[in-house]
Formats: sequence, C-alpha cells, structure tokens
Amino acid sequence: MTRDLLRFATAGSVDDGKSTLVGRLLYDTKSVLADQIEAVQRASVDKGLSTPDLSLLVDGLRAEREQGITIDVAYRYFGTPKREFVLADTPGHVQYTRNTVTGASTAELAVLLVDARNGVVEQTRRHAAVLALLRVPRLVLAINKIDLVDYDEGVARAIEKDFDELARTLGFASDAVVTIPVSALAGDNVVERSERTPWYEGPTLLGHLESVPVTGPEVAAPFRMPVQYVIRPRKDELHDYRGYAGQVAAGTVAPGDEVVVLPGGARTTVAAVRTADGPLDSAAAGRSVTVLLDDDIDISRGDVLASAAEPPRVTDELDATLCWLAEKPLRPGARLLLKHGTRVTQVIVGAVGERLSLDSDVPLWEPAPEQLGINDIAHASLRTADPLPVDEYADIRATGSFLLIDPPTGNTLAAGLVGTPLAVAR
Repeated sequence: MTRDLLRFATAGSVDDGKSTLVGRLLYDTKSVLADQIEAVQRASVDKGLSTPDLSLLVDGLRAEREQGITIDVAYRYFGTPKREFVLADTPGHVQYTRNTVTGASTAELAVLLVDARNGVVEQTRRHAAVLALLRVPRLVLAINKIDLVDYDEGVARAIEKDFDELARTLGFASDAVVTIPVSALAGDNVVERSERTPWYEGPTLLGHLESVPVTGPEVAAPFRMPVQYVIRPRKDELHDYRGYAGQVAAGTVAPGDEVVVLPGGARTTVAAVRTADGPLDSAAAGRSVTVLLDDDIDISRGDVLASAAEPPRVTDELDATLCWLAEKPLRPGARLLLKHGTRVTQVIVGAVGERLSLDSDVPLWEPAPEQLGINDIAHASLRTADPLPVDEYADIRATGSFLLIDPPTGNTLAAGLVGTPLAVAR
C-alpha cells in the first residue's frame, strides 16, 4: 500500500528549538541510524551534557555546528507507518528570511515555533507573514519549551490568543491553524502525549502531521501543465508518436478533456494520459505524465497545456509581489531573466511599489522605496519579452509564481508572486 506524502517546513526565531524539535521527531520515530545516535551521544558527553543533544542530528554543517544555528535550508526525509514526510528545516536569523521563502514555497504545512518564555515576537510575525504570502495552507503553532514555564496553561493560552489575532490579520482561516504545547527537549507532545499537560486535549505534533489532509487546493483548481519535454521516438513502430511530458501543476487531466495550448491558443482534445507504467484514467496535480493529443499541433518546451474552459490569462505585463533574495539591490529598469514554469524569457522591471513592513505588531504596506534590498517584500510591475500564461498566485501557486534570474551569473535574485496574495492593511 502506497503511503501519501506531506511536505512541511519549520520556522521560528533563533534558539526557539527548531533543530531540537526536528531531531526529536527523527529520534522518536526511529528515523536515524544507530551510528548517528552514537555520534550524537559521544558529542553530547564531550559537551558535558547528561542527555543526547538531538539538535546535533540536524545541524550537520560545520559552520552551523560552530554557530549553533541553521544557515541553509536542510531537507529531511522520514516516514511512519501512516505517512511519508519531506521536512524543510529553515533558518531563524532575519538575514536568512530568503531561505525561509525557499523552504516554505512548496510546503503544504508549516510548523512555526515560539519560545513559551517569549511568546509572539518580531520574527514570529515575519515568518507568519512570509507563510501567508506564500499561501502555505496550514500552520501549526508549536509553543516550545513549555517545560520552562512549568507547563503553565495560562501562558500557552495567552500565546495562542496573541497568535490567533495575527493569523486572522494575515488571512489564515481559524481551522487552518492548530496550536500544540511541546517540549522538544523533554519530548512532551512531540511524538508521545505528555502527562504534564493534562489541560491540552489536542493531538501530538506527529499525530497531527500524520492525520492532517494533504490534498492541496491545486488538485481542485483548473488543469495546468507546463510542457517540459516533447517526446518523439522517431522509430518505425512509433513513427507518428508525439507526447508532451511534464508534471501536472494544477487540476486533473483525463482522456477526452478539451485543452488549450498557451501562449499560442490552439485548442485540441486529450487522446491519452500515460506514464512509464501504462495509460491512466486521469492524473492529478503533482503527477508526472505524458499527454497525447488528438491533433498535431506545434508545441514546444515552455508551452502550457491548460483547461480550455478555464484558461490562464496570457500577458506580457505583470503586477507582482517580489521577495528579493539577493545582496545585489533591485532598481527600476533592471533587465533580468524570468523563469515561469519551464519557460525562460527576458524581463524589464518597471516601477517598484509598496514595501511590506514587518517591524510593527501588524504587517503593513508602506510607501515605495527607491530600491529593494535583501529580504524586502514589495510590489513591482514587470514587462516580459514573450507573452506568458499566468494565474493569480492566490488562485494557483504553480502558474502564479516565477523566479527572477541574474543574466550574467544565472543566480536567482527574487521569487515572484503574480498579484497581491497578502491582503493586509495599508
């Protein structure tokens, strides 16, 4: 029996205990090798600790170990009898907010940690805003170090109330956020239920991760599939074979569906949907397939197959929200490359609009800056050299997002979201 997969990310301030929590999950689910545990035990003894420092299971890079922080996004894979997981462990320092964007961009759930002694702080607001901006569907507020406040229910309830107000401001639905008091160090409510929080009746963190629905909004959305590769075997027995391979980015596709090929606009009908294992009755978002069409149409890598009834708009002018990820500042007029799906085209950045301020208790859009610096989130207009089939990011994440690339170096400069996915006050 195939187990389903949950992609989730962790976020939180430095020293809130992300690495220890991840280590606890891996350790208590028996997802680490015996020699890794022995190495951690030896290192913990060398540090004078009486119990294993589980954060050492994930702080694998030397620079990270020396500083005691996570710098890069670290992906961990583990599983239980009920589900498989891909975990993106993201940094806590403010200068690594760009890495939080990277780690959360494909997550279906995020675990946002707060220290029970400190409650909701500026980094909590920053991370929550980024997660809302990226439309991560579900959140877990993990109130960590509950042991350091004597498992006090009043402390946990006060933090939950503060965060609930923030989450509502950012547009999260009440049933999308679950609050769990945990102690990653002692193991309370991480994998095993704690007897020291009798006032808490919800699931453990692992129990919630194993049971939360994983069917994202992309499955119910209109069909979208960027063409990654045109398959033409050119063999005698497959002389006329022409298939279009790619990953279904949104919706479902099935034989008989009418589709439109964009940006060109030609319409046709799906003849078959196949994988290496044979034909399929249908394929949903996340599935990599080859689509065969009834008509012989000129289709290339970078084109998008889409629902003919609900197609994306085709445009060369974008109003977008940019998360600037580079040290190099962005100034209006910059000529860059834009990667949308499997297509890369040239782009000129127009006016830079409002910038999202995360310095106050409530995120606010503030007047336009002259340029964007690293970690800035702002509105901008762009003009592309080629027309692109795009959706609003709030509707479909895959075809509503893009990357800006530095032409000389090929480095990624920004993550772009079509439209204004974060509707906070101005």
